[in-house]
Amino acid sequence: MAEAPGSPGGGSHESGGDQSPRSNVREQDRYLPIANISRIMKKALPANGKIAKDAKETVQECVSEFISFITSEASDKCQREKRKTINGDDLLWAMATLGFEDYIDPLKVYLTRYREVTLFCYLVSPFLNLVSNFELLYPIKLRSSDFVEK
Repeated sequence: MAEAPGSPGGGSHESGGDQSPRSNVREQDRYLPIANISRIMKKALPANGKIAKDAKETVQECVSEFISFITSEASDKCQREKRKTINGDDLLWAMATLGFEDYIDPLKVYLTRYREVTLFCYLVSPFLNLVSNFELLYPIKLRSSDFVEK
């Protein structure tokens, strides 16, 4: 089976076969890394399961196109609102607008948890640095036997 120009597995981007607006972008910049795609796909298979190269490449292209599709819609919204930064809420809005409502609720939960963890790390990080500095200033090694009564 011959591969189409611009496909993840081969062909040249400059052959004129790809008429998309991203046709001048290098292949490795257009698609998610195949190793990441493969790792995610393998999680859904039994330990001895195998995935054909063309299946990985097809999913790689589809996932990358899906991300571009959602991001483009979110970007259009941000441009209309004269904003330069796309945020998680913009992506959720784009998914709802494009008909992916079934994914909104689980992604809202994920986004909320992500923001909570990020805020927590932001608030706690100065204290972690303080602890690290304390350990540098006072390099005392404690053993569990130090806390046992003799």
